[in-house]
Amino acid sequence: MTTTTTPELGGLVLDWFAVAARDLPWRHPGTTPWAVLVSEVMLQQTPVTRVLPVWEAWLARWPTPAALAAEPAGEAVRAWGRLGYPRRALRLHQAATAVVERHDGVIPAELDALLTLPGVGAYTARAVAAFAFRQRHPVVDVNVRRLYARAVEGRADPPATVSRRDLAAVAELLPADAETAAMTSAALMELGALVCVARTPRCPACPLLGQCAWVAAGSPAGTGPARRPQGYAGTDRQVRGRLLAVLRDAEHPVDRMLLDQVWDEPVQRGRALAGLIEDGLVAELSPGVYALPA
Repeated sequence: MTTTTTPELGGLVLDWFAVAARDLPWRHPGTTPWAVLVSEVMLQQTPVTRVLPVWEAWLARWPTPAALAAEPAGEAVRAWGRLGYPRRALRLHQAATAVVERHDGVIPAELDALLTLPGVGAYTARAVAAFAFRQRHPVVDVNVRRLYARAVEGRADPPATVSRRDLAAVAELLPADAETAAMTSAALMELGALVCVARTPRCPACPLLGQCAWVAAGSPAGTGPARRPQGYAGTDRQVRGRLLAVLRDAEHPVDRMLLDQVWDEPVQRGRALAGLIEDGLVAELSPGVYALPA
């Protein structure tokens, strides 16, 4: 293993990205900050292949925050389809409304302003600042945390949450030039997503193979508890999804009797419906009559 400084690691990843990056539409020149924000929200816990058609349809219908804010929140939930975690659709609608009310319909470029938008947390705000406005910010998701833990720290287990220390450490990988730094942030995420993956990392294909502290240490196994894939069948999430599917497909408010047909177990069905109402994803228009939020 050769000694390589942290900034040089960023350069190696950037060289790899120049030839290995996926051709994703939200990376194309001319993509608006709104389109980048939509992509970042949709990509949370959702594979790229599922996001692509929904993202394209969303931007065709709502090319600006003002276009989305002018429609009921329920239309955002309907258009979200089966991407999962549909509260993200509500957050996008809330963010669009805030952009119209506070920023004249223009996505703000300042990190502090982005952080005030509903549903925009530390990761999403930095991603939009970097990828839409080409600013120098460390963009740290689960893939980047894992990559840094292995390549620099020599351990398999990334931290459970992103701390200020993590942001500062990843920032050291970024060059001083803002445009190059933004590209490096994208490259780090791509390498973590495609090569330095969680279960079976593709180390021979990694540009950091000769400098990786984890490989040099013999690729030790993680010491933390094994993470089991989250189940879906039979869970409240599945019931919520079925209830929402009925409401998405309906042109008019739906009677409770129709919703009762989607799941046999009444206690779980009632709990799921109550949760949807509490989350703002379903509105009870009158006793026993339901619709997407207005």
